[in-house]
Amino acid sequence: MPDFARSTDPRVQAQLDRLDKLSPAGDRLGLDRIADLLDRLGRPQDRLPPVFHVAGTNGKGSTCAFLRSAIEASGRSVHMFTSPHLVRFNERIRIAGKLIDDDHLSALLTEVLDVSAGIEPSFFEVATAVALLAFSRASADACILEVGLGGRLDATNVVERPAVCGIASLALDHQQFLGNRLGDIAAEKAAIAKPGVPLVTQLYPTQVAARVWETAGEKGATWLPRGGKWDARVQRGSLRYSDERGTLDLPLPSLPGKHQALNAALAVAMLRHQQAVEVPDAAALREGMRSASWPARMQRLSAGSLTRFLPAGSELWLDGGHNPSAARTIAEFVQLRFRDDLPLVLVFASLGTKDPKGTLAPFRGLAAQVLTVPIPGHDHRDPADLAALARSLGFRAEAYRHAAEALSAIQVPARVLIFGSLYLAGEVLAANDEVPD
Repeated sequence: MPDFARSTDPRVQAQLDRLDKLSPAGDRLGLDRIADLLDRLGRPQDRLPPVFHVAGTNGKGSTCAFLRSAIEASGRSVHMFTSPHLVRFNERIRIAGKLIDDDHLSALLTEVLDVSAGIEPSFFEVATAVALLAFSRASADACILEVGLGGRLDATNVVERPAVCGIASLALDHQQFLGNRLGDIAAEKAAIAKPGVPLVTQLYPTQVAARVWETAGEKGATWLPRGGKWDARVQRGSLRYSDERGTLDLPLPSLPGKHQALNAALAVAMLRHQQAVEVPDAAALREGMRSASWPARMQRLSAGSLTRFLPAGSELWLDGGHNPSAARTIAEFVQLRFRDDLPLVLVFASLGTKDPKGTLAPFRGLAAQVLTVPIPGHDHRDPADLAALARSLGFRAEAYRHAAEALSAIQVPARVLIFGSLYLAGEVLAANDEVPD
């Protein structure tokens, strides 16, 4: 699955083109290349503010967003590295809360690529090196790093002493790299654990939890799962969080869905089980719930160039969910949130490495129709094949050349959900003039 980046700034684009030529395409796990690259850059990973390191199959990006929002609400500044970007490469790197600008990004890409001869780093390894270099040279109170893929061999795992590590929900994904058993995937992700550092996680099934516990023990980390020394639940329209320090009644997060409440709770637990960055004020945690934002996670799109294709009275929603676990969460949200008669129409795409049957199945009985589209610039399932698959699952389905054409085919007011890929989500946001900032 190759990464993909384009920039309207010619200097940035020149370096992205250079990266495309110098680096092998696709995901490659391993720490040797990133370690060599960072050594040539003077080991910027050793000069970071306290690091919050977050892994997981689904929800890790949202957890990072809640961490950032709460820390900033306490009056502190935060660096943050996340992936993938949706529209612009710049989205991956926030320096003290602000997206890296094109001048700075161009210079750092040039610097990293200039020292990379003979290493052949991947796209993600270069992105990681650029982020760490930027963060090492700018002042901030905290640094949030989102794992790209897996954990044990992910490029972000070069940080030797984070303040705290966290793992969001676990599910099957990227099996070609991480294996076909959930326990193996759990062990890979839990391997971000470090000696003496708290490893804060969600609650997992017994066999999966056993692998996390085993891996944390091997690493010498203190494992803190939900349901142990901390817990959280949605109760009477609020998020009730509790640990050894007491109980907090927090507002439900601005990001919709029960799953986002649990992602927010994980962020709270990570903050309360580390000592490097003090966020003592419950008001900051409450504000963090309210102000966190994370594009393409059950995001209702505003009026724009795409929404105009829909009949009056329609709604257009967007989610980057791309595996069966995420699809079940989205379907649960739809079922609980929407009680009117507006029909649900899915605009769906899938990368070639994903499980489209498992991703569509949770919507049986919920969606009136499935409109399938490609993912430009990526190895994707043929929309005609996806439409045939959807029909085999009992959906009415048709294939279209792009999202705008699919939306134009909807003749009656509908609630439309575009989902199946973060890459598709990026295309949609750009087309509707909603570029993340």
